[in-house]
Amino acid sequence: MTLASTFRTLSLAALLATTASGALFAQTLTIGVRSGPASMDPHFTSTGVQAEAAKHVFDTLVKSGDNLQLEPGLAESWTAVDDTTWEFKLRKGVKFHDGSDFTAEDVKFSIERIPNVTGPNPTTVYVRRVKTVEIVDPLTIRIKTDGPAPTLPNDFVRLFVVSHTAAKDFSTKDTAGDGFNSGKATIGTGPYKFVSWTPKEELVLTRFDGYWGGKEPWEKVVRKEIPNDAARVAQLKAGQLDLISRVPPADVPTLEKDAKLKVDKADSVYVFLVEFDFRDKPALVTAKDGSPLPKNPFLDPKVREAFDLAIDREALAEIAMEGLGKPASQLVTDTIFGFNKALKVTKADPKKAKQLLAEAGYPNGFKVALTFTTDRLQSDGAVGTSIVQMLAAAGIDAQANGQPSTVFFPARTRGDYGLSMWGWGTLTGEANYTLAGLMHTNTPETKLGGFNVRGYSNPALDKLIEQAAVEMDVPKRRTQLEEAAALVAKDRPTLPIASIVSAWAMQKAKVTFTPRVDEDTLAMNVKPAK
Repeated sequence: MTLASTFRTLSLAALLATTASGALFAQTLTIGVRSGPASMDPHFTSTGVQAEAAKHVFDTLVKSGDNLQLEPGLAESWTAVDDTTWEFKLRKGVKFHDGSDFTAEDVKFSIERIPNVTGPNPTTVYVRRVKTVEIVDPLTIRIKTDGPAPTLPNDFVRLFVVSHTAAKDFSTKDTAGDGFNSGKATIGTGPYKFVSWTPKEELVLTRFDGYWGGKEPWEKVVRKEIPNDAARVAQLKAGQLDLISRVPPADVPTLEKDAKLKVDKADSVYVFLVEFDFRDKPALVTAKDGSPLPKNPFLDPKVREAFDLAIDREALAEIAMEGLGKPASQLVTDTIFGFNKALKVTKADPKKAKQLLAEAGYPNGFKVALTFTTDRLQSDGAVGTSIVQMLAAAGIDAQANGQPSTVFFPARTRGDYGLSMWGWGTLTGEANYTLAGLMHTNTPETKLGGFNVRGYSNPALDKLIEQAAVEMDVPKRRTQLEEAAALVAKDRPTLPIASIVSAWAMQKAKVTFTPRVDEDTLAMNVKPAK
């Protein structure tokens, strides 16, 4: 063999090795996310990041499309047999990751399991209308509800189905975490199989070639949890990540100019909300000298209106959110069923806010801590800090109390905050989900008001929410929800602040991405670039 032919042979071998290596690398998708799940048990909590991770491994009866439209999932179809009975026809030939068959028994088990294992931000909200579950045959299930339940299919977009055989020994609060976090029970029907999870670090998944929806292009998916925005951006620019979610607004213009990268933006359903505590002695609310107040100031409508007028939503959207936000007029965005088009965004008026405080008996204001998340949604820390400054300008002695989500949500559930701000998304596409969870009086016997932990109660609002929850006539239900939204705007138990415009950045040569309005960053929405 001549020297030239030897060189050609070696060059060809090197080229083939490089190509093979590139093909292997191309089958691995590495995503950088701001935060990840609190558990691999899909029934543990209802937070968005929990569901985002779960959707890779587990399927739901009804799927939520990119714009929250209802689509067939594990159920091929669903029908209201009568006012209190829904029948779901299940998909044939679906396999769990361990090769076992998916049947109605798994659906029944999953529904009945939720109350036994749910933790903070309870997932019981998705099955609260279920009274009984009847297995008609292996691929047909009937749900009896506690009354007419027109939105049950909407609720079931978050009903993750687990294997009744794999999870049977891991379905109490004491055992669930061990079973699912170790992978013993993490057996779903989703497009990816669980490999490993390191809390606060990364979730590793591998493709399930037997997925009923078709084989995904990525052989391996690594979801890296990188809460530091600057670090997430830096790793993308260095080529260590293929895609990142929740791009910091300040970095969007720079990344858009990078020829190697692409930025996608989309409106989301998440809205920042300021909540008042209506109990007699709200936490972290005192007179200016730190002494107790004789009564809860938030019980006075004038005080709530003053806080409403103190907040400049336009400035928050443009400055604190750096253009990736829109002023909000109500608890849901305009893509949600029940959005009231007649409601207008409150215009800031600090002068009138001071006047209202004086009329309410607080001419010099009072002291209050605004507690807000700092690591959950894009710009949450900046928005919280800016609201504190706006309240101060209206004569309120406000202090910023930013907290990580892991601290914020358990403390909120305990009632540790007199004034708080966090983001909520109407992830079922129907306003009653939000109204029933946040605004209805917390009444365990009706399973309404599960997220209302601050003692707010308005009988007129409760009535509208209850009527909408059982109204099968769609136009009538829309009217009831719009009236409920108007009543919330009038009473101001919660102040909608701004909705979030989400941004993702990616390696242009490797991937393309389809954004979702619920902000979920799913490997299933990422495809190889052509």
